[in-house]
Amino acid sequence: MKLTVYLAGQIHDDWREQLKAKASEKELPLTFVSPQTNHDRSDDIGEAVLGEQPGKIYRDDAASAINNFRTEVLMQKSDVVIALFGEKYKQWNTAMDASAAITMNKPTIIVRPKSLIHPLKELSNKANVTVETIDQALDV
Repeated sequence: MKLTVYLAGQIHDDWREQLKAKASEKELPLTFVSPQTNHDRSDDIGEAVLGEQPGKIYRDDAASAINNFRTEVLMQKSDVVIALFGEKYKQWNTAMDASAAITMNKPTIIVRPKSLIHPLKELSNKANVTVETIDQALDV
């Protein structure tokens, strides 16, 4: 059975590529989708589609509308959501995506380091499984 996996989480490093490579090595029947991972494109998409906006707030709002649309469509089409929380970057979007996945009743795996056990305790409790590494997420 082939599964589509939505990879939620920060877009500042190559964790998705690492996970995809490991899944390929294990010959797992997985297809991956994700938010826009090009940070500049994510910030610029609103103006690219809707034209120049009258200020930064409107620019961010236009980009957010399109980014949220993408996330909702891809997450609804996914079979599983893996949400990675790291220590280096703020994790607001990851928390929002994990919460949305849980609300949609998507099977959800949270990946978080030990240092985030306490701040993520409620979210981890709502997820199907919480692990500490992407290797563990793939094993699940």
